[in-house]
Amino acid sequence: MTTPVALTIAGSDSSGGAGIQADLKTFAALGVYGASAITALTAQNTNGVTGIHAVPAEFVTAQIDAVFADLDVGAAKIGMVAQALSIDAIAAALSRWAPRNVVLDPVMVATSGDRLLSPQAVEALRNKLVPLASVITPNLPEAAALLDEPVARSEAEIESQGRRLLALGARAVLIKGGHGEGAASIDYLVSAESTIALAAPRVATKNTHGTGCSLSSAIAAGLAKGDTLEQAVRNAKAWISAAIAAADRFSVGHGHGPVHHFHKFY
Repeated sequence: MTTPVALTIAGSDSSGGAGIQADLKTFAALGVYGASAITALTAQNTNGVTGIHAVPAEFVTAQIDAVFADLDVGAAKIGMVAQALSIDAIAAALSRWAPRNVVLDPVMVATSGDRLLSPQAVEALRNKLVPLASVITPNLPEAAALLDEPVARSEAEIESQGRRLLALGARAVLIKGGHGEGAASIDYLVSAESTIALAAPRVATKNTHGTGCSLSSAIAAGLAKGDTLEQAVRNAKAWISAAIAAADRFSVGHGHGPVHHFHKFY
Protein backbone atom coordinates (compact mmCIF):
# COMPACT_ATOMS: atom_id res chain seq x y z
CA MET A 1 0.00 0.00 0.00
CA THR A 2 1.33 3.41 -0.96
CA THR A 3 1.59 5.89 1.88
CA PRO A 4 -0.13 9.20 1.00
CA VAL A 5 2.33 12.11 1.23
CA ALA A 6 1.62 15.84 1.44
CA LEU A 7 4.16 18.66 1.36
CA THR A 8 3.66 21.96 3.13
CA ILE A 9 5.58 25.00 1.87
CA ALA A 10 5.08 27.61 4.56
CA GLY A 11 6.47 29.54 7.51
CA SER A 12 7.30 28.18 10.94
CA ASP A 13 5.32 29.22 14.03
CA SER A 14 7.48 29.07 17.16
CA SER A 15 4.39 28.65 19.36
CA GLY A 16 3.25 25.59 17.41
CA GLY A 17 -0.31 26.65 16.60
CA ALA A 18 -0.11 27.76 12.97
CA GLY A 19 2.16 27.48 9.94
CA ILE A 20 4.35 24.43 9.33
CA GLN A 21 3.64 23.05 12.80
CA ALA A 22 -0.15 23.19 12.32
CA ASP A 23 0.19 21.71 8.84
CA LEU A 24 2.22 18.71 10.00
CA LYS A 25 -0.18 18.11 12.92
CA THR A 26 -3.09 18.22 10.46
CA PHE A 27 -1.47 15.76 8.07
CA ALA A 28 -0.71 13.38 10.95
CA ALA A 29 -4.23 13.65 12.39
CA LEU A 30 -5.68 12.72 9.00
CA GLY A 31 -3.39 9.79 8.27
CA VAL A 32 -1.06 11.44 5.76
CA TYR A 33 2.75 11.55 5.91
CA GLY A 34 3.88 15.18 6.05
CA ALA A 35 6.98 16.78 4.53
CA SER A 36 7.91 20.45 4.74
CA ALA A 37 9.81 23.25 3.05
CA ILE A 38 10.18 26.25 5.36
CA THR A 39 9.92 29.71 3.78
CA ALA A 40 10.37 31.79 6.94
CA LEU A 41 10.98 31.54 10.65
CA THR A 42 8.60 33.59 12.75
CA ALA A 43 8.95 34.58 16.36
CA GLN A 44 5.31 34.41 17.45
CA ASN A 45 2.94 33.23 20.11
CA THR A 46 -0.79 33.39 20.76
CA ASN A 47 -0.56 37.18 21.24
CA GLY A 48 1.13 38.02 17.95
CA VAL A 49 4.18 38.02 15.71
CA THR A 50 7.33 39.70 17.03
CA GLY A 51 9.75 38.83 14.24
CA ILE A 52 10.04 37.29 10.75
CA HIS A 53 13.26 35.87 9.32
CA ALA A 54 12.87 34.90 5.66
CA VAL A 55 14.68 31.80 4.41
CA PRO A 56 16.84 32.58 1.31
CA ALA A 57 14.94 31.72 -1.86
CA GLU A 58 17.62 29.33 -3.12
CA PHE A 59 17.29 27.31 0.08
CA VAL A 60 13.51 27.18 -0.31
CA THR A 61 14.21 25.68 -3.75
CA ALA A 62 16.69 23.19 -2.27
CA GLN A 63 14.13 21.96 0.28
CA ILE A 64 11.37 21.52 -2.33
CA ASP A 65 13.71 19.74 -4.74
CA ALA A 66 14.96 17.40 -2.02
CA VAL A 67 11.40 16.36 -1.13
CA PHE A 68 10.15 15.83 -4.69
CA ALA A 69 13.32 14.00 -5.74
CA ASP A 70 12.60 11.24 -3.20
CA LEU A 71 8.96 11.31 -2.02
CA ASP A 72 5.82 10.65 -4.06
CA VAL A 73 4.02 13.87 -3.15
CA GLY A 74 0.26 13.56 -3.65
CA ALA A 75 -0.48 17.20 -2.78
CA ALA A 76 1.45 20.37 -2.02
CA LYS A 77 0.04 23.05 0.24
CA ILE A 78 1.44 26.59 0.07
CA GLY A 79 0.99 28.84 3.09
CA MET A 80 3.06 31.84 4.19
CA VAL A 81 5.48 32.69 1.38
CA ALA A 82 7.19 35.65 3.11
CA GLN A 83 8.69 37.47 0.11
CA ALA A 84 8.52 37.88 -3.67
CA LEU A 85 11.81 36.01 -4.24
CA SER A 86 10.41 32.97 -2.44
CA ILE A 87 7.28 33.13 -4.61
CA ASP A 88 9.48 33.01 -7.72
CA ALA A 89 11.35 30.01 -6.31
CA ILE A 90 8.17 28.13 -5.35
CA ALA A 91 6.51 28.81 -8.71
CA ALA A 92 9.60 27.59 -10.60
CA ALA A 93 9.93 24.45 -8.46
CA LEU A 94 6.26 23.49 -8.71
CA SER A 95 6.27 24.09 -12.46
CA ARG A 96 9.28 21.77 -12.68
CA TRP A 97 7.88 18.98 -10.49
CA ALA A 98 4.20 19.39 -11.46
CA PRO A 99 2.47 17.88 -8.40
CA ARG A 100 -1.01 16.48 -9.01
CA ASN A 101 -2.65 18.82 -6.50
CA VAL A 102 -1.69 22.28 -5.24
CA VAL A 103 -3.61 23.99 -2.42
CA LEU A 104 -2.76 27.69 -2.07
CA ASP A 105 -3.68 29.42 1.19
CA PRO A 106 -2.92 33.09 0.46
CA VAL A 107 -1.73 33.96 3.97
CA MET A 108 -1.41 37.74 4.30
CA VAL A 109 -2.38 38.53 7.88
CA ALA A 110 -2.03 36.47 11.08
CA THR A 111 -5.00 35.78 13.39
CA SER A 112 -3.50 38.44 15.68
CA GLY A 113 -3.72 41.03 12.88
CA ASP A 114 0.00 41.11 12.06
CA ARG A 115 0.75 41.57 8.35
CA LEU A 116 2.73 38.65 6.90
CA LEU A 117 3.12 39.67 3.25
CA SER A 118 4.25 42.90 1.58
CA PRO A 119 2.04 44.55 -1.06
CA GLN A 120 4.54 43.79 -3.88
CA ALA A 121 4.64 40.15 -2.83
CA VAL A 122 0.82 40.01 -3.03
CA GLU A 123 1.09 40.91 -6.73
CA ALA A 124 3.66 38.14 -7.30
CA LEU A 125 1.43 35.65 -5.47
CA ARG A 126 -1.52 36.69 -7.63
CA ASN A 127 0.39 36.37 -10.92
CA LYS A 128 2.66 33.38 -10.28
CA LEU A 129 1.12 31.06 -7.68
CA VAL A 130 -2.63 31.42 -8.21
CA PRO A 131 -2.42 30.00 -11.78
CA LEU A 132 -0.68 26.86 -10.44
CA ALA A 133 -3.36 26.14 -7.84
CA SER A 134 -5.90 23.32 -7.90
CA VAL A 135 -7.74 25.38 -5.28
CA ILE A 136 -7.04 28.61 -3.41
CA THR A 137 -8.49 29.12 0.09
CA PRO A 138 -8.75 32.85 0.88
CA ASN A 139 -10.88 34.22 3.68
CA LEU A 140 -13.09 37.20 2.87
CA PRO A 141 -10.39 39.88 3.49
CA GLU A 142 -7.78 37.88 1.54
CA ALA A 143 -10.11 37.40 -1.44
CA ALA A 144 -10.71 41.15 -1.46
CA ALA A 145 -6.97 41.87 -1.21
CA LEU A 146 -6.15 39.53 -4.10
CA LEU A 147 -8.65 41.41 -6.27
CA ASP A 148 -7.88 44.85 -4.81
CA GLU A 149 -11.59 45.27 -4.00
CA PRO A 150 -13.71 45.89 -0.88
CA VAL A 151 -14.59 42.87 1.25
CA ALA A 152 -17.65 41.02 -0.10
CA ARG A 153 -20.80 41.50 2.03
CA SER A 154 -23.35 39.22 0.36
CA GLU A 155 -23.52 35.76 -1.14
CA ALA A 156 -23.76 37.31 -4.62
CA GLU A 157 -20.65 39.43 -4.02
CA ILE A 158 -18.74 36.42 -2.66
CA GLU A 159 -19.62 34.32 -5.71
CA SER A 160 -18.69 37.20 -8.01
CA GLN A 161 -15.28 37.52 -6.34
CA GLY A 162 -14.85 33.76 -6.59
CA ARG A 163 -15.47 33.94 -10.35
CA ARG A 164 -12.92 36.73 -10.74
CA LEU A 165 -10.36 34.69 -8.77
CA LEU A 166 -10.99 31.77 -11.12
CA ALA A 167 -10.20 34.15 -13.98
CA LEU A 168 -6.71 34.63 -12.46
CA GLY A 169 -6.01 30.98 -13.28
CA ALA A 170 -6.96 28.88 -10.26
CA ARG A 171 -9.05 25.78 -11.01
CA ALA A 172 -11.26 26.31 -7.94
CA VAL A 173 -11.68 28.80 -5.09
CA LEU A 174 -12.86 28.18 -1.53
CA ILE A 175 -13.82 31.54 -0.01
CA LYS A 176 -13.98 31.05 3.74
CA GLY A 177 -16.75 32.73 5.69
CA GLY A 178 -15.20 32.71 9.15
CA HIS A 179 -14.88 36.51 9.06
CA GLY A 180 -18.58 36.86 8.23
CA GLU A 181 -21.46 37.18 10.66
CA GLY A 182 -24.44 35.06 11.66
CA ALA A 183 -25.00 31.75 13.43
CA ALA A 184 -23.36 29.74 10.64
CA SER A 185 -19.93 30.07 9.09
CA ILE A 186 -20.52 29.55 5.36
CA ASP A 187 -17.70 28.74 2.95
CA TYR A 188 -18.24 28.91 -0.81
CA LEU A 189 -16.52 26.45 -3.15
CA VAL A 190 -16.52 28.09 -6.58
CA SER A 191 -15.46 26.24 -9.74
CA ALA A 192 -16.18 26.63 -13.44
CA GLU A 193 -19.09 24.21 -13.05
CA SER A 194 -20.77 25.29 -9.82
CA THR A 195 -20.87 27.22 -6.56
CA ILE A 196 -21.41 25.08 -3.45
CA ALA A 197 -22.28 26.65 -0.08
CA LEU A 198 -20.84 24.73 2.88
CA ALA A 199 -22.26 25.76 6.26
CA ALA A 200 -21.06 24.89 9.76
CA PRO A 201 -22.21 26.25 13.15
CA ARG A 202 -20.12 29.24 14.24
CA VAL A 203 -18.23 28.27 17.41
CA ALA A 204 -17.89 30.86 20.17
CA THR A 205 -14.18 30.62 21.07
CA LYS A 206 -11.17 32.93 20.88
CA ASN A 207 -8.95 29.89 20.25
CA THR A 208 -8.73 30.03 16.48
CA HIS A 209 -4.95 30.35 15.98
CA GLY A 210 -3.95 28.37 12.91
CA THR A 211 -7.48 27.73 11.63
CA GLY A 212 -6.78 28.75 8.03
CA CYS A 213 -3.47 26.87 7.86
CA SER A 214 -5.10 23.75 9.24
CA LEU A 215 -8.12 23.84 6.90
CA SER A 216 -5.98 24.19 3.77
CA SER A 217 -3.71 21.38 5.00
CA ALA A 218 -6.74 19.17 5.66
CA ILE A 219 -7.85 19.73 2.06
CA ALA A 220 -4.34 18.84 0.85
CA ALA A 221 -4.43 15.69 3.00
CA GLY A 222 -7.71 14.62 1.39
CA LEU A 223 -6.37 15.24 -2.10
CA ALA A 224 -3.19 13.30 -1.27
CA LYS A 225 -5.40 10.35 -0.27
CA GLY A 226 -7.21 10.48 -3.61
CA ASP A 227 -10.41 12.30 -2.65
CA THR A 228 -12.15 14.53 -5.18
CA LEU A 229 -11.85 18.24 -4.44
CA GLU A 230 -15.44 18.46 -3.17
CA GLN A 231 -14.93 15.41 -0.91
CA ALA A 232 -11.64 16.82 0.38
CA VAL A 233 -13.22 20.21 1.13
CA ARG A 234 -16.30 18.74 2.84
CA ASN A 235 -14.19 16.41 5.01
CA ALA A 236 -11.72 19.18 5.85
CA LYS A 237 -14.53 21.54 6.82
CA ALA A 238 -16.06 18.91 9.14
CA TRP A 239 -12.67 18.16 10.69
CA ILE A 240 -11.67 21.79 11.30
CA SER A 241 -15.13 22.56 12.77
CA ALA A 242 -14.59 19.76 15.29
CA ALA A 243 -11.04 20.97 16.00
CA ILE A 244 -12.37 24.49 16.72
CA ALA A 245 -15.20 23.11 18.86
CA ALA A 246 -12.62 21.20 20.92
CA ALA A 247 -10.16 24.12 21.16
CA ASP A 248 -11.28 25.14 24.65
CA ARG A 249 -10.13 21.78 25.99
CA PHE A 250 -6.68 23.35 25.72
CA SER A 251 -5.28 26.10 27.92
CA VAL A 252 -2.37 27.31 25.81
CA GLY A 253 -1.10 30.88 25.89
CA HIS A 254 -2.85 34.13 26.79
CA GLY A 255 -4.16 35.24 23.38
CA HIS A 256 -5.73 33.35 20.48
CA GLY A 257 -4.96 29.75 21.44
CA PRO A 258 -4.63 26.88 18.95
CA VAL A 259 -7.33 24.60 17.63
CA HIS A 260 -7.23 20.96 18.81
CA HIS A 261 -5.74 19.07 15.86
CA PHE A 262 -5.89 15.72 17.66
CA HIS A 263 -9.42 16.05 19.07
CA LYS A 264 -10.25 12.54 17.83
CA PHE A 265 -7.47 11.05 19.94
CA TYR A 266 -7.46 12.91 23.28
